[in-house]
Amino acid sequence: MLSCGKEMVALHPLSVSELTNQIKAALTQPALQSVAVQGEVSNFLHHRSGHMYFSLKDTHSRIKAVMFRGRNQRLSFTPKNGDTLIALGSVGVYEPNGEYQLYVDMLFPQGIGDLHLAFEDLKAKLEAEGLFDPGRKRSLPLLPRRVGVITSPSGAALRDILHVLRRRHPGVNVLLFPALVQGEEAPESLVRALSLAQNTDVDVLIIGRGGGSFEELAAFNDEGLARAIAQSDIPVVSACGHETDFTLADFVADCRAPTPSAAAELVVPLREELLAAVTSMRNRMVSALRRRIESERRYLGQLQHSPVLARPEHMFRQRRQRLDELWTSLGRFQRSALVLRRGKLAAAVGKLESLSPLNTLARGYSVCQNERGEIVRQAKQVSLGELVYLTLQEGSLSCLVEERKP
Repeated sequence: MLSCGKEMVALHPLSVSELTNQIKAALTQPALQSVAVQGEVSNFLHHRSGHMYFSLKDTHSRIKAVMFRGRNQRLSFTPKNGDTLIALGSVGVYEPNGEYQLYVDMLFPQGIGDLHLAFEDLKAKLEAEGLFDPGRKRSLPLLPRRVGVITSPSGAALRDILHVLRRRHPGVNVLLFPALVQGEEAPESLVRALSLAQNTDVDVLIIGRGGGSFEELAAFNDEGLARAIAQSDIPVVSACGHETDFTLADFVADCRAPTPSAAAELVVPLREELLAAVTSMRNRMVSALRRRIESERRYLGQLQHSPVLARPEHMFRQRRQRLDELWTSLGRFQRSALVLRRGKLAAAVGKLESLSPLNTLARGYSVCQNERGEIVRQAKQVSLGELVYLTLQEGSLSCLVEERKP
C-alpha cells in the first residue's frame, strides 16, 4: 500500500514489461494499424542488415520509424535526410526501449504519395467488384492471325513489339490503334482506341507503353480505362512500364506482361517452335501409319492361308448347298404352318355354327320382338292389340296380339 499526502491509496505496482504490454495492446486498435503519415526524414540509417531506420518529423513532433528489408527492397528510390515523404504502415511498440514507432510498409515522395493513396483506394474498389477475378479472364489464342497494338505510334514500345513479332513469327499481321499514353487526355484516348478495336478482326490486343515514373503511368490507372479493358470482347494483354511497375490495367487485363517486348512474346509463338512441333506430330503420325500398315499386312497374310481364300470355289459350293437346304426347310415349314392354321380355322367355324341363332330357328323356334325392336321373353311384356314381329328360319311375320296367357 502506497501513501499519497494524508490519504492512503491502495495501488498494485506493474512491472515495466506489464505496462509496456498494456501500451502495446492499446496501440493495436484498427485506427493505428493502417495509417498514412507525412513528414520530413531525419536520422536516416540504412543498416547493413538491409533494414532502414529513420525518424519522421514536422515543426512540433517526431516519431521513430523502421522499414524492414522485405518491404524496402521494392522502393524505386532511396530516402535521405530532408526528404518529405508519405509513409504507410502501422503504429507499434518497441518493447526493449519502451518506445512507440511507425512500422512502414510503403514510402512515397510528397505529391506522388497522394496518387498512390488514390491508386490503392481505386484498386480495392475494383477488386471488390470482381474485375481482378481470374475466373473472368480469357486465354490468349494459340496463333493469332492479326495482333492489335494500342500505344503511341512514336514510342519505343511500338518498335519493341514490332521487332519481337517479326522475329518470332514474320507472317503475323499487326494493326496499330494510335493513342496518347501520357497526359490528361491519355485515358480518354486509350479508351477510344480500345473501343475502335472492338469493331475489327484482331484476335488479341496489346495495350501499353514503355517505362516511366508513377505519375507518367497514371493514364493506365484510370478507372474508365480499367472498366473498358474488363468489357473488351477481345483478349487484352497489358504491358505498361518495366517489370517492377504495376497498374490497374495490369490487374484487369486477361494477361499481364512485364514489358512491351514480353507482351509480344506472349501473344505469338516462336515460328521455329511451331515448325518443330509440326514436324514432331508429322513423324508420330507417319510412325503410327506405318505400324497400322504392318498390322494390316500381317492380318492379310493370315487370311491368305485360310480355307476361304485358299479354295474359294469350295466355300461357294458349300454355301450354295446350305442355301438350298434352308430353302427346302422353309417350304416344308410354310406348308405345315398352313395346314395347322386351316385346322384351327375349321374348329373356330364349328364353334360359331353351334352357337349361331340360325341353327336354333331351324329347329322350329322363332324370335319375337316388339315394335321397339326389343326381344320379348315374357307375355306380360306386350299388351293386347299390340303388334309383335316373329323372325323364322325363313322370313318373318307381323302379328296382332288378341289374347295373352301367363
